[in-house]
Amino acid sequence: MADLSGFNANEVDPNFGFEPIPAGIYTAAITESEEKDTKAGTGSYVQLVFEILEGEFKGRKVWARLNLNNPNKMAVQIAQAELSAICRAVDVMQPQSSEDLHGIPLNIKVGMQKNSNNGDLSNVIKAYSKIGSKTEKPSQSKDDRPWK
Repeated sequence: MADLSGFNANEVDPNFGFEPIPAGIYTAAITESEEKDTKAGTGSYVQLVFEILEGEFKGRKVWARLNLNNPNKMAVQIAQAELSAICRAVDVMQPQSSEDLHGIPLNIKVGMQKNSNNGDLSNVIKAYSKIGSKTEKPSQSKDDRPWK
């Protein structure tokens, strides 16, 4: 049992949950990172928490998972490429720990994905770039850009 004496719900706005933020480009920074074991127990991933720094969605969080230790070599290659993009966006080319990436503003391109189990939409980070640069890749379709 937890002691809740002194808490008054009349003094605190309730949290009714969050809808995903709209797809787009946001200025954010990594505020938390943690290595966690995979569900199968055969590897681990680094979970990064990005906090939006400006605009209407300031303070909202978006997560990325990097499968840096995984028996699936393709998953590791994808995670390493994503980590490389993050490192380049924050100008930390040889981080010694994930904390070396914390607190440095960068642009993130946020998209949406549908949960295959329940159909709910959630955010996914599709690209990273330095502040002041585009997150668009030259080969990206113009129809796929959120700023058409």
